[in-house]
Amino acid sequence: MIVKGIREELLDLLIRLGESTHPREFLVILKERDGIIEELDLVPGTISRPSSASFSPEMLPLDLHKAGSAHSHPSGPLRPSDADLRYFSSMGRYHIIVGPPYTRADWRCFTAKGEPCELEVIP
Repeated sequence: MIVKGIREELLDLLIRLGESTHPREFLVILKERDGIIEELDLVPGTISRPSSASFSPEMLPLDLHKAGSAHSHPSGPLRPSDADLRYFSSMGRYHIIVGPPYTRADWRCFTAKGEPCELEVIP
């Protein structure tokens, strides 16, 4: 299914997560319902560091509604790193990166191939 947008409440939560975990990265799984990304899953055992975050794939919840992932880049650019691009292809179709100063303008969405894509923010 093509994702049409992201819930405003979830986007605000992702921005707050980035700010509250700074200077460490956070990493979550995004879930969609009826073409709208509206929930996240925290993966047990996630390891958060200043330059990366990771978890064991065996800890992923079994869920058919996985849309992709979201994580922060506390040190800067809102574009996928080489490591992100390797990860994106195995974790869904849409990937959000948030970064400082963690305002509504400080996020980007990318496809599994790392191409920028637009998501409508839905109230």
